[in-house]
Amino acid sequence: MAAYKDEEQKTWYVQFYYRDWQGQNKKKKKRGFPTKKEAQEWEREFLNKQQANPDMAFGSLVDLYMEDMVHRLRKSTMENKKFVINLKILPFFKELPINEIKATQIRKWQNELMNNSNNYSETYIKTINNQLVAIFNYAVKFYDLKGNPCHKAGSIGKKNADEMQFWTKDEFLCFLPTISDKPQSKAAFETLYWTGLRIGELMALTPKDIDFDNKTLSINKSYQRLNKEDIITDPKTPKSNRSIALPEFVCNDLQEYIGKLYDLKLDDRIFPFTKFFLHHEMDRGCKKSGVKRIRLHDLRHSHASLLIEMGFSPLLIAERLGHEKVETTLNTYSHLYPNKHSQIADKLNDLGKE
Repeated sequence: MAAYKDEEQKTWYVQFYYRDWQGQNKKKKKRGFPTKKEAQEWEREFLNKQQANPDMAFGSLVDLYMEDMVHRLRKSTMENKKFVINLKILPFFKELPINEIKATQIRKWQNELMNNSNNYSETYIKTINNQLVAIFNYAVKFYDLKGNPCHKAGSIGKKNADEMQFWTKDEFLCFLPTISDKPQSKAAFETLYWTGLRIGELMALTPKDIDFDNKTLSINKSYQRLNKEDIITDPKTPKSNRSIALPEFVCNDLQEYIGKLYDLKLDDRIFPFTKFFLHHEMDRGCKKSGVKRIRLHDLRHSHASLLIEMGFSPLLIAERLGHEKVETTLNTYSHLYPNKHSQIADKLNDLGKE
């Protein structure tokens, strides 16, 4: 691979032809390299990427992966991926050729993650590890990598959080009066607890999403605050597009709250704040009420646990929460379902006596 000296700038540059993904010959020129070696390495890596070569550097594979995924994933999902990859994965693997990364290296990286267990939850460690698995799967499928070294290394972390907490009805009713001096807080927390909405779904609600006559709530979008910009996206999954039946008292409270909002349009957000406001209000309410502090997302778990306690089926709960599969509901909340094994034995005993 040839590299050329720019005598005027005292730097090096490369200039070469390559064949693009449509099979057409293209010319490429890149200037500004401090050394001849760096110029040649850049050309080599560029051609590896273009030719789907499995000896490309891991950093180059990530570039290709992100370029592909940006057209297929929600903006918020891409931002989360970028954060995890740039901070937790690239510093360790960036310069390594992907076909030379071994399970032993991945185990070393995993051990470093687990050494930070005081800072990272088990579910977050699982999320980071899964991202590395996804990148190597992408290389296996599209760039002729022979196998995914993560499979030999094994998994780390936990899928479901041991620290999942929830409020009972009594705890919520103790908390609610302490933040009811702010109408938007009362309406928001009531809606979250009694419907199980995701936070983004709540903050995307508009007046036309609520049918006060039929007492239903339509979920068809989600709100995110990304890079100081308000973003409205589709819900998390297709099943997240759903209609929720509202308790009459929640419907009445929402109607009263919306009626006091000045000059509200049908497409205006009825909760025009960010998660920071809800975090602050939860801190304030927990301090005043003495109720244990839970995460905002745990309000969704609280609603699910309430429905389980009331005896509703996993299928019905999955539909109300907008889970894509009922297995998601069962996997997340199976530990909350009462153990019925003794009842089975009692029923069988009764049959045996007949």
